[in-house]
Amino acid sequence: MSPSERLPSILVIGTGDTKSDELLFMAEVIHEAGGLPVMVDVSVLGDPPYTPDYSKHDIARAADTTIEAIAGSGDENSAMALMAEGAARLVRNLHDAGQVDGMIVLGGSMGTDLALDAAAALPLGVPKFIISTIAYSHLLPPERIAPDLMMILWAGGLYGLNPICRSVLSQACGAVVGAAKAGIRPSDDRPLIGMTSLGSSCLKYMKILKPELEKRGYDVAVFHSTGMGGRAYEAVAAQKGFAAVFDLCIQEVSNHHAGTVVTSGPDRMENAGRVGIPQIVAPGAVDMVDMPAWQPVSARFADRPYHAHNRLIGSVTTTPEGRREVARVIARKLESAQAPVAFVLPVGGIEEWDQEGEPLHEPEALDAFVDEMRKAMPASVQFAEIEGHINGPEFAAKALDIFDRWVAEGIVPRGRT
Repeated sequence: MSPSERLPSILVIGTGDTKSDELLFMAEVIHEAGGLPVMVDVSVLGDPPYTPDYSKHDIARAADTTIEAIAGSGDENSAMALMAEGAARLVRNLHDAGQVDGMIVLGGSMGTDLALDAAAALPLGVPKFIISTIAYSHLLPPERIAPDLMMILWAGGLYGLNPICRSVLSQACGAVVGAAKAGIRPSDDRPLIGMTSLGSSCLKYMKILKPELEKRGYDVAVFHSTGMGGRAYEAVAAQKGFAAVFDLCIQEVSNHHAGTVVTSGPDRMENAGRVGIPQIVAPGAVDMVDMPAWQPVSARFADRPYHAHNRLIGSVTTTPEGRREVARVIARKLESAQAPVAFVLPVGGIEEWDQEGEPLHEPEALDAFVDEMRKAMPASVQFAEIEGHINGPEFAAKALDIFDRWVAEGIVPRGRT
C-alpha cells in the first residue's frame, strides 16, 4: 500500500475504565470512515475491558513515573495533571515518528484538561478534535487552546451511549478522519510573515502590507485580534512558525489588562520575542477594550465612549491613565525580546474610530498614551514615530522600510519568488 493509500492513523484518547462503550463506538466509526483507530488509555485506577494500543503504563512511563506513583500522587487533580504530561509527550513522540495523522479525545472537565495538553503537543495542520462536556466554555483558558483545535459539545452522553451521544460522537469521528484525509498541511515554500489586525473597518494597513510582502516573496498570515485570533498567532510564534512578525494590533493586551473575556492570555505579545523572531510592533486599537455586546457594559466602563461593532462584540475606550498603564505593559513585554524589535508609533491615531468626527475620538487620551509610550519604551527597541494615522500610507511605508532594512542586514531571511 502506498503512503497515499494507507489508512490515516487516528489516536483515540480517553479513560477506558469508565468510557469504554463510547471509545469502542468511536473506534468503530473511525474504522468505517476509513481511518485506523489507535487506542490510548489514560485511566488511572481501573483498566479498560479491551487491550489498548497504548496503556496507562505507557502514559506513566512517558511522564517518567509509574501508574502507582500517579495514583498515589495526592488527588485526582494531581493524578490527571501527570497523565496529561505523559499523554502530551507520547502524542508528540508518536507524531515525530510519523505514526499520527489525527487525534480525537473524549472527556468531561478532567479529560478536557488532559486533551488540551495533548492537542497543544501536535503542530499546526495535524487534525485534533476534542469531544467535551465543557466545549466553548469560558472555563477554557485561551492560552491552552491549540490554533487549529476543533471541538464539539458532548451533549447528553456523560453516562453511556444513547441516540444523542451516538450522533455527536459519530460526527466528531467522521470530522477527524475527513480532516486527516483531506487536510493540507502548511508548507514552507516561502518564509511566513505573521500579522495581526482587526477588520478593515477599524484597521486597514494589511491592504497595503500584505500584497507588498507577497511581492517580496513571502507568505502572509493575518490574525484577527479578537481573542482567539491572537491566541493562534501566539501559538504559531511559540513554535517558531514565522520568519518575522508585524504585530500591529495589540488590543488584546488592553483586553487582558482590563480583565475582559476577549483575551488571548497573559503571554500575548511575548512568544515571538521569547523564541527570537524579529518583530515590528505598533499600538493598533490599543485604546479600546472589547467585551461581549450581549452583556451590559460593566459599571467600570459605564461612562466611557462605547462602540457596538455587532451583536457579539462591543468596545469602550480607556481613560488617559488607563492608556498610560497599557503603554508601560507594552514596554515591559518588548524589553525581554531575544531578537530585534521595532516599535512604530503613529501619533495621528491608532484605529479608524479615534479620528475627528468618529465616536471614539479622544485626542487628550491619545496624547497621554503617546507621551507614556515615549517615556516607557526600552532602549533595546528601535523606536520610530510618524505624524500620520495608522491607517495612512505613511505608516505602512515606515513598517516596510524597517522590514526591508532587516532583510538587507540578514535579520530576516529573504523571500522566495
